[in-house]
Amino acid sequence: MLTYLKNSFRRKIARRFTKEYPSHIHPYYLEKEGKVDFAEWTNPFVTPLGLKQETVDFFRQFIKEGDLAIDIGANIGDTTVPMGLAAGPKGLVLGFDPNPYVFKILQENALLNRDKATIHPLPFAISVQEEEFYFISSEASFVNGGISPTKESRHGKFVHPEKIKGVPMKQFLEKNYAESLPKLSFIKVDTEGYDKEILKSIADLIAQYKPVIIAESFGKNTDAEKMELFTTIAQHGYEIYYVEAFETTAEVIPINTKEEITKWKKTINIYATPK
Repeated sequence: MLTYLKNSFRRKIARRFTKEYPSHIHPYYLEKEGKVDFAEWTNPFVTPLGLKQETVDFFRQFIKEGDLAIDIGANIGDTTVPMGLAAGPKGLVLGFDPNPYVFKILQENALLNRDKATIHPLPFAISVQEEEFYFISSEASFVNGGISPTKESRHGKFVHPEKIKGVPMKQFLEKNYAESLPKLSFIKVDTEGYDKEILKSIADLIAQYKPVIIAESFGKNTDAEKMELFTTIAQHGYEIYYVEAFETTAEVIPINTKEEITKWKKTINIYATPK
C-alpha cells in the first residue's frame, strides 16, 4: 500500500510539474543477441517494457542485416533498438522523435551496443516542408505529446519553450543518407493519431522503395480517419494486417477492407507488406 501511494504521488508530481527524469541502464540477456544494454526512462508514467528476443525476431522478419530502417516516433527507443539489432552494425536505423525529453533517452540508447547496432537519433518531426512547430503534452513531464503550429492543441496545455523542426523525409534522406537509401526496407510510424498524415507526406518514398510499413490505428480517431489510414497504405499495393504485439508469437489477422479496420475501437498496431 505504501509503495502504491508513493508511486501515485510521483505520478501526480510528474503530471503537474516539469522535471527531467534521468535514465537507468538495464542489461538484458537475449538468447541470440547476448547482453544488450538499454536505457530505461525513470519517468513515473513509463512502465519498463524490457527487451525480448521475440521482439528482435519479429523485426528480423522484415529487416535484414545491412538494411536501412526508419522509426518515426521512436520515443526512447523501445522499438528502435530491436530494429537496430535486426539490421546489425552494418545496417542503419534512423530514430526520429521531436519530444525533447524522450529524445535525450533515445540518444543514450543509440550510443549503447555499438558492436550490435547502428542507430542515428534525429530530433525532428516529419512534415511536408521544412517548418517549425510547438511540442505540446498533457503531462508536465512530457512523457507523450505531439506537434502543433500553434500553442493550442488537443495534445494538452504544457508547451515546450523551444520550437522543434519539421523536415520532409525524402529530401532529408536524399541529402543526408543517399548511400543508404537504396537499402530502405522498413518504416515504422507511431505519432499519436497522425500516422496517416505522415504516410501521406512520404508517399513518394513508399512508392519508390516499397518498404514494409508498421503504423498505429489510433483509438481516438474517427472511423473515417481509420479508413483513410487503410487506404493511404493500400493504394500503394500493400496487404495489411492487425498484429497483437511486436513479437513472433503474436496474433496476426488480415485486414482486407477499409471497413474492417474500424471494428477495433482501441488503439492497434498494423503492418503492411507489398503484394
